Amino acid sequence: MRKHPVAHIPDGVLSAPVLMAGAAVTAAGLARGLRELDPVRVPRVAVLSAVLFVASLVHFPAGLSSVHLLLNGLGGIVLGWAIFPAMLVALVLQAVLFGFGGLLSLGVNTMDMAVPGLLAGLIFRHLWRDRSPGLFGALAGGGTVAVTAVMVAGVLALSGREFETAAQLVLLTHLPVMAVEAAFTAAVISLLARVKPEMLRAPP
Repeated sequence: MRKHPVAHIPDGVLSAPVLMAGAAVTAAGLARGLRELDPVRVPRVAVLSAVLFVASLVHFPAGLSSVHLLLNGLGGIVLGWAIFPAMLVALVLQAVLFGFGGLLSLGVNTMDMAVPGLLAGLIFRHLWRDRSPGLFGALAGGGTVAVTAVMVAGVLALSGREFETAAQLVLLTHLPVMAVEAAFTAAVISLLARVKPEMLRAPP
């Protein structure tokens, strides 16, 4: 039996209020992200969306399920609010092509990954100021995974007591992912700070 990634919540799991709340948050973020797009930033969003999609295909076993790289911290730093449309496109393709997550739960799954990425980007740009990009990149990468895991666990717990064990599993299985993403994001952000620092600054 194929293992289902724990960060991709399938349809039929979450309660209706949780689904509606996730859809509302994602719709608001999507509207803001689309308003910020311009011809210069569209290719960047397309590339990052492809990266987010590919990252989800590299799975690591975690008990009865599996985990994978999220890279939403990197996406939030580079894209800002545009991480919402980039993440939504990636999740739609994952759901349609590979059955990861579901279409009804797209709003919640997008929220769980885009909101922490957006926060990581805002905090990174506030603290970075052209110093220690690798350190702040590592904190953003690892911290974003932690916040995503907490949000996924939270929406599961809010949907019923029967999902409390699954919520705990989400938190535990993402501990090694935090370390990997911290190292990867630090390396990428350090490179961008040297060769393309404008990608790490807030859009005008």
